[in-house]
Parts: sequence; C-alpha cells; structure tokens
Amino acid sequence: MCGRFTLTAEWGLVREWFFIELAERLEQIAPRYNIAPGQDVLAVIEHEGVRRAGTLRWGFRTARGGSPLINARAETLAVRPTFRRLLERRRCLIPADGYYEWKKMPDGTKRPYRIVPTDRPLFAFAALYDTFVAEDGTRRHSCVIVTTEPNRVAGAIHERMPAILRREDEALWLDRTVGEPDRLLPLLRPYPDEGLRAYPVHASVGNVRKDDPKCIEEIAEEGT
Repeated sequence: MCGRFTLTAEWGLVREWFFIELAERLEQIAPRYNIAPGQDVLAVIEHEGVRRAGTLRWGFRTARGGSPLINARAETLAVRPTFRRLLERRRCLIPADGYYEWKKMPDGTKRPYRIVPTDRPLFAFAALYDTFVAEDGTRRHSCVIVTTEPNRVAGAIHERMPAILRREDEALWLDRTVGEPDRLLPLLRPYPDEGLRAYPVHASVGNVRKDDPKCIEEIAEEGT
C-alpha cells in the first residue's frame, strides 16, 4: 500500500520537472516530510493540453463510513464501476520524492523505511481523483493513489507498492483523450528494481504530527 510519502524538493524543481504551466495559489510549496492520508496533497492534471497543479484531499469517503479509501489496486481498476469511470477520465499525478513503508519484523514489531528514487530526483504516483459534495454543500476534490505488485526493493518490505510511473509514461496517464484500460493498465507495473533504494528511518515518523527533516534521516539498521 502507500500510506505516507514525502515531497521535500524545491517548488521550482517540481514545477519544471512535471512541466506545470498553471498553478493557481501555488507560488511556493513548503517541503513536506511526512504527508499522511486526510491531508491536502499536490496533484497534476492535464486539461486541453495544459498541465495544471492544485491540491486534492488524500482519501475518498466511503458510503459505509469509516476510514477514507486512500489506495486503489491496479488489478481491479477496470472492473470496479467507480474506479473504471475515474480511470477513463479522471487521472492525475501525485509528485513525490520518496515514500514510507513499514516492515514487519520477526518479533512482531514494525520498522519504517523510506523508499526513494535512484535514477531521478522526483517521481509521480499514478492516482485517480473525484469530486464529492459534503454535508454542508461544499464541493471537495479528493484522490486515491494506485498500488501495484512490488518490485524486489519494495517487496522486501511490503507486499504492495505505489504505482510509480516511468517518466515516459506520465504524459499518456494524463492524456484525457485516452480512456481505454488496455492502454492505461500496462503503465501500472512495478517500478524497475534499480530505480529505487530503501533505508531505515526513525520510528517517530509514525506520528502524523511529526513533519520535519529528521523524518527522512537515515539511521543505522538494527542488528548490524
């Protein structure tokens, strides 16, 4: 799954890397070291050939209540009615420069790792977005991050990983003239092993209120 991630890069690099042309009220994005579900996240969409950046709330509310839905499995996007509709028309990129995952240890504890790109400064998660009307009548824009089978690096920590798009596939994912699942689903494959590395971080990253550079500091692997 994907339940936490980071975007610590300078806004100028983010804007240039993802070819963002319009970014209303986003003249500067502060570094974020521990982005969690329920928070607003930076997202990139394309409309009439123009890439736009804005914010979306991470997590879809569900009809049954409870915790918001934050991930969508790539394997079921084309068969679940809600996701199929969004797959056809409402796709976006979620820029990031790393994500966290927790590895279950033999003693039952969980150890957090940060997984980062080795072949580029930033990457993008494939995501879907939608608009909901809240109880007070306001319109809210939300997103879910797509997950897929893990590569070797991620698989050593967890059984799922976010669908990280290859740079050359980002344009097709954003292209709203394309809606055929047989063209889109192949993009959601595990990222190449050599493109990622994982390192342990402090357990305090589990606290959603902690958001500072210490979150991404590499610590010594216990037992080594």
